[in-house]
Formats: sequence, C-alpha cells, structure tokens
Amino acid sequence: TMEEKLEEKKDLEDKLEEVKKKKERMFKRQEKKEELDKKDKLIKDLSEGISELQNKLVFAQAEFANFKRRKEEETTSMLKYKNYEMGLELLSVLDSLERALMVNEESLSEDVKKYLSGFKIMYNNLVGIMNKFEIKEIDCLNKEFDHNTSQALMTEHVDGVDSGIVIEVLQKGYMLKDKVLRIAL
Repeated sequence: TMEEKLEEKKDLEDKLEEVKKKKERMFKRQEKKEELDKKDKLIKDLSEGISELQNKLVFAQAEFANFKRRKEEETTSMLKYKNYEMGLELLSVLDSLERALMVNEESLSEDVKKYLSGFKIMYNNLVGIMNKFEIKEIDCLNKEFDHNTSQALMTEHVDGVDSGIVIEVLQKGYMLKDKVLRIAL
C-alpha cells in the first residue's frame, strides 16, 4: 500500500541521511587524522630542529669557552713577557757597559777613572732595573752544560774538570722570568 511505500521511502531517506552523516563523520575523521598527521609531522620536525639548535648551542658554548680560555692564556702570557723586546734591546747596552768596565784601571788617568766610576754606577742601575723586571743572568759558569739555556761554541779538555762542564762564557745569557731571553755562548 501507499502508506507502506511512504513508510519505506521515509525509512530509506532516514537511512540515506544516516549514511550521509556517517560519510560526513568519516570525512571529518579523515580530515582530523590528516590534520593530526600534519601536526605530528610538524611536531617531529620542530623537535628535530630544537635538538639541532640545542646541539649547535652546546657547540657554540664550548667554542666560546675555548676562545675565552685561549684569550686569557694569551693575555696572561703577553702581560708576563711584555718586557721581552725591551730586555733584548737593553742587553746590547749592558754588554757595552760590561766591555767598558773590563779595562785595567791602573793604566788610566784620574779623569778617565772618574768616567769609569760613572759607568759603574750606570751599569749597576741598569742591572737593578733588569732585576726589577725579572731579567736575570743565566748562571752557567762551572756548571753542567744545559742545551736549553746555552749554546756550545767549542769543547776543550781541561785536567781536573769533568766532561760537560762550562769552563768559559763568551757571551752571558739572560732569562726573562722563566723564558730564555738570550742563550749563553
């Protein structure tokens, strides 16, 4: 009958409506799943980016710490040996004064002896200044030869002296703190 057919039609329409709703829910779920997948991928990419940035930060911090340490060492060394060049320059003056003071005073006139006493004062002042700046003579005469502070120009056998002992210094050597300023010859 017609009522039954109308009833069937209504049932079919209801079922069709239900199917449409299910289909819509499925599409929405699919869209949500795709959206979640995109978000998961974005989260994964961001996590990897964060991890990479953290690694770069750790590397940069280590690099900066090394740079800072090297600069501090360099500055410390520079301050410690700041008088190196000045010391080298003063050695030639000191050598000249020592040569001037090696003359035999007995054969000199009184005027020259007065000049010589002035040279002695200047020499002592210069030695005092060098000591103040920790420039010290390398004491190697009658001691065992040390290749770190001395250079051997010749060897000679002397009775009563062990081998390897310095018996004559031709040019004095000097140290600036713990660094060789000029080796002894």
